[in-house]
Amino acid sequence: MTQPWGNGVVPEGADDAVAQPKFPANEENYTAGGRLKKKFYETELARLQEELVALQYWVQDQGLRVLIIFEGRGSAGKGGVIKRITERTSPRIVRVVALPQPTEREKTQWYFQRYVEHLPAEGEIVLFDRSWYNRSNVERVMGFCTEEQHQEFLRSCPEFERMLVRSGMKLLKYWFSVSSQEQRTRFESRNEEPLKRWKLSDMDLEEHRLYVEYSMAKDTTFEYTDIKQAPWYVVPSDDKRTARLNCISHILSQFDYDNVMPDPVELPEREHVAYVRPPIQEQTFVPQLY
Repeated sequence: MTQPWGNGVVPEGADDAVAQPKFPANEENYTAGGRLKKKFYETELARLQEELVALQYWVQDQGLRVLIIFEGRGSAGKGGVIKRITERTSPRIVRVVALPQPTEREKTQWYFQRYVEHLPAEGEIVLFDRSWYNRSNVERVMGFCTEEQHQEFLRSCPEFERMLVRSGMKLLKYWFSVSSQEQRTRFESRNEEPLKRWKLSDMDLEEHRLYVEYSMAKDTTFEYTDIKQAPWYVVPSDDKRTARLNCISHILSQFDYDNVMPDPVELPEREHVAYVRPPIQEQTFVPQLY
């Protein structure tokens, strides 16, 4: 069965699989189209964010090293879930790595080298907003790497990740999967809204045009790198709200953590010091427009 795509059709199997809408016992929390209602989503998100805070304290307490990779198509929702994860957590414990294009010097290095310096130390959770998988997806489709470089990546990446896991690192990999029609809808929305238009890049337009080629690249990537030590977890993301909740819930489920959040502290009274401050008129204030 084919699906409409622009002026043509997407071949059977080339589109990303999307989970069918489901209606649990509490159907009142879903719209008629099977999407989560905003109020229920916000309540669940707040609960999960509180658990993420507990998890970060436990990771710090145990001295764990956690790396979470977020990959997927453009507009699939990677940035949205990363934003919700970091919204309440400490940037000193949970940090985001989103590397720009490699410099001329980095292009001459071992391919994984520029990523290694950003790996987590003890007590850290690092979120990779895209990662070394650029090589087998964007670079592969857009012709930014040679066939030899692509084949070498497919050979060396599983061994590299096994090495990270053997070193004691917790490695989680998530692939955000969006259907061709939903991707088109999101790109059109970005194009129509001036405040979102900056998010629509030339690379996004090319990815939109080459949707099937990106499907092929993803399938090859999974064939070689969906390994037992570091499997891929696919997050259907046509519904952004369920994608965020499902991904965060799954992350939490991967740790048998205890709640080691510190108890509330007692604030000390301010010490009295004999000191006269300079006149307030000597300071320059921003205009009070509001």
